[in-house]
Amino acid sequence: MRHSLPTVPQFYVTAPQPCPYLPGRMERKLFTALQGDHSEAMNDKLSQQGFRRSQNVLYRPSCADCAACLSARIRVADFTPSRSQRRVIKRNAYLQRDVASAWATEDQYALFRRYLDHRHTHGGMADMDVFEFSAMVEETPVRTRVLEYRDAALGPNGPLVAACLSDVLDDGLSLVYSFFDPELSDQSLGSYMILDQIELARRVGLPFVYLGYWVPGSPKMDYKARFSALEVYHQGEWQVLDSPERFSGTRHPLSVQPIAEQVAQLALPSDVGGPVSIPPGKAKL
Repeated sequence: MRHSLPTVPQFYVTAPQPCPYLPGRMERKLFTALQGDHSEAMNDKLSQQGFRRSQNVLYRPSCADCAACLSARIRVADFTPSRSQRRVIKRNAYLQRDVASAWATEDQYALFRRYLDHRHTHGGMADMDVFEFSAMVEETPVRTRVLEYRDAALGPNGPLVAACLSDVLDDGLSLVYSFFDPELSDQSLGSYMILDQIELARRVGLPFVYLGYWVPGSPKMDYKARFSALEVYHQGEWQVLDSPERFSGTRHPLSVQPIAEQVAQLALPSDVGGPVSIPPGKAKL
């Protein structure tokens, strides 16, 4: 007997665990699997509604008493670098960008390990081995690219100093994960990779660069608010981040919609049939 994958996406909710951004908070995620012929269309459509991809899963924060995590993206046509960002571009002009398929290499993993060992020793990825790293890069059902940045001053095969894993959406580039040489922290390589992808999106005619989540009140996320033409997905629509203080109320328990309502309001690609659903017993409302 042949079995086929379900054509209607099923949504699930993770168990609560400590929030990595706001002390004393618990995080929970709403997620669905990316599978079958509609993976790219699902990634495109749900990314426009605040979801992010991790391997073959799309997820969005759905915490019980907090809605602080807001998906952020830059409008490429309206972006203008600040004076400090222009200095970052100039400072890293010696780097050569190479775009490759989603294939993990020894160079990438060695750089990734140095990055984690110096900057994220207690994070959830701190113990990731080479096989898990390869899975993070290669297990993708959508259009994904690895952008490598090498020291061109030392030749075309200069050392790898930064890398970024990005999805190519129908309306933009979505930064999945980036890492860089921790000994070059004063180069602002994290910001430089965002600036470079804005320029790359501009060249190929894509209107947005998706940055992941911005969290008001989290110091580690403050840098995202420094980019002009930034907007966040809030209350079912993209809103201009004109004043970060305007979104501080998203940390209030009454700002959270029940999960069933969140799922019911999702828009899916036109060729994905049927309403979205939550399997019985899988969600806490």
